[in-house]
Amino acid sequence: MKRHILVASGNDSCIQAIKAGFNSGYLVEVISRSDIEKIRNPNIDMVFFEIDFIDDGKEIPLEDYQVLLNNYRVSFPSALFVILSPIQNTKRAVLAVRAGAEVYLNYPITSEEIKFLLDDDYKNQKTQGELDYLRDEFWNIEDMPVTQTRSPAMKAVLNKIKSVAPTKSTVLLYGETGTGKGVLSQLIHKYSHRKGGPYISLHCGAIPENLIESELFGHEKGSFTGAIRKKLGKFELAHNGTIFLDEVGTISKPLQIKLLKVLQEKSFQRVGGETDILSDARIVSATNSDLKNLADSGDFRKDLYYRLNVFPIEVTPLRKRIEDIPVLVTNILQRLNDIELKNIMEVHPQVLQAFSNYLWPGNIRELENLMERAYILENSSVLSPESFPVELFDSDRSQEPKVIVNTSKPLALARKEGVESVERNYLKMLLEENKGKINLSAKQADITTRQLHKLLTKYGLKKEDYKKS
Repeated sequence: MKRHILVASGNDSCIQAIKAGFNSGYLVEVISRSDIEKIRNPNIDMVFFEIDFIDDGKEIPLEDYQVLLNNYRVSFPSALFVILSPIQNTKRAVLAVRAGAEVYLNYPITSEEIKFLLDDDYKNQKTQGELDYLRDEFWNIEDMPVTQTRSPAMKAVLNKIKSVAPTKSTVLLYGETGTGKGVLSQLIHKYSHRKGGPYISLHCGAIPENLIESELFGHEKGSFTGAIRKKLGKFELAHNGTIFLDEVGTISKPLQIKLLKVLQEKSFQRVGGETDILSDARIVSATNSDLKNLADSGDFRKDLYYRLNVFPIEVTPLRKRIEDIPVLVTNILQRLNDIELKNIMEVHPQVLQAFSNYLWPGNIRELENLMERAYILENSSVLSPESFPVELFDSDRSQEPKVIVNTSKPLALARKEGVESVERNYLKMLLEENKGKINLSAKQADITTRQLHKLLTKYGLKKEDYKKS
């Protein structure tokens, strides 16, 4: 099957150079500016954009480039974006790359430059870069909606899942509500050696305390009022498979002891029973609370915590993987179309911009709910702003930082104080997000650790103040 390349350009010499740079294994299609607004194809491998097609021939703010490119990501979620630009417009091309495109090329373009994009070094760069999920044969094609990501943090999560899935290790998924921990637990099961066995899930926080023991371990007939027949528990049903314990931090101390026995001895007793029952079930658990803090405070058994925390994976919240929103939107929209049999293929650019500015306290689950509500209300072929809550768009303004300016001072001094205020707040948020870790913070800020230390000293900030126990 040939790889599909789109060229959105009106420059004839550039088009000829691009065509000459690709061999017969590629299908190169030249499209107009109006065409690129209409095409939706998840199987496009590469798109060459004339810079004027993106910014209408004038430099725009970085945020606007991000919104425009995110719109194209919805149309071409798997594509590598290449910006074409005259040398005098290099600054605009660089802004487009900073906003999410992979690379830019200046005119005049040669076929040798195109071939360079395809040589081994660049293929390796792509494999490690934005399109590795597409080229990685580890994931099955039907799992692409889950495994597609442009977020470095989420790529790290998926790499950990690839590493641990084939093993017998107990996995602890931790992160905020709505980040997809349940979906990832199913992914672990699916790529394990137990994939032919059962996958059993239990939300520990949703079961009343007087019933959860029976749900986990089953009960014998007559063991308590209402036990009119024998019941098999989740651990018994999960034998030779995987059991997913969501919100495991909510279970009581007595149940924690029983759960520890299952982990240590691979056996348990039903409620009211006297016979040990073997259960070779792999445990994947999840929590949105800090289990270590609970263990340190005595609210959760430390020995159980260490048993569950053999292979911890922190699941990235949506606000830290905003670059994935176009892909998530495309997948959610496709799923809704399949269920409801409507034909809504687009999301209005204003909605996508609001999505990028929103903090997503409910994460992916909130995105799914918002889109489902809008889908039901929408009567056109585009999900419009009118179908979404007005608060989503108010957040664009409410989340902007409020800068207090003293107009009695000279502009130069006010500017200097403003920059320092932004830098100080940025560093505080950076350290908070990374729990005081210097290497991670420096990498995220795209500066050296030495530069970061100098800035911390300048503003009197200490990494120790941001480390969590």
